[in-house]
Amino acid sequence: MPKFMLLQNYEGGPGCTVPMSDWDPADIKAHIRFQHDLNAELAANGELVDAQGLAGPDAAKRVTFDGRSVPVVTDGPFPETKELLAGYRLIDVESETRALEIAAKASASPGPNGVPIQQPIEVRQVMGAPDTDF
Repeated sequence: MPKFMLLQNYEGGPGCTVPMSDWDPADIKAHIRFQHDLNAELAANGELVDAQGLAGPDAAKRVTFDGRSVPVVTDGPFPETKELLAGYRLIDVESETRALEIAAKASASPGPNGVPIQQPIEVRQVMGAPDTDF
């Protein structure tokens, strides 16, 4: 079965332009409950491989290394916050159609006052490495 990554950035969606830090605490709790419930549903179906929220951009580091000297570790610069990855789901499903169904459900997660935020979810198939002799 193919695996897909469902990627969520910090951007909102047409249903919500308010940053989560400005949401009512009850709305944040409902949003997180929705995410946990979706993960539980996918796990029960045998479709969930992994799902994680990521630390905010303020805790992110960027590393570059030329293979010889000391690696350079910086706090950025980063693209706009909305362009940074907030979390992901790795799913193992029967088809791309099913992956898109799950992404659509994730996109409709509740925001302020329970209104679906319509967050864009990037869906990318995980490609296996080709078999080669090294």
